[in-house]
Amino acid sequence: MARSISYINGSQLLALNGSPNISIVDVRDDERSYDGHIAGSLHYASGTFSDKISNLVQEVKGKDTLVFHCSLSQVRGPTCARRLANYLTEVKNDEIKNILVLERGFNGWEASGRPVCRCTSMPCKG
Repeated sequence: MARSISYINGSQLLALNGSPNISIVDVRDDERSYDGHIAGSLHYASGTFSDKISNLVQEVKGKDTLVFHCSLSQVRGPTCARRLANYLTEVKNDEIKNILVLERGFNGWEASGRPVCRCTSMPCKG
């Protein structure tokens, strides 16, 4: 059975951010380096996402909720979220319970005045 993917808005994510069971996955490509990012987010560029999906699953071990986003969360974010859902079904991984996409993406997050990190650390220390 296919896993469902839901949307989360910025206010909901802000309330959850920092929770030990959630990871934010930024799938933007180069723009992350000059636009900033959501503090603590992981970076898995959409262009290489499929090749690194198993690395992501290892990196988020112990998390049960992943929130994906790109610039607007209209194409890359939802596409990568669906790829992860399909992968988890294939490998029979039930540790990750919730796969979410941030409504309006990073651009909406930033435009709403929510906190943006401009560090260059990989991974971001928030």
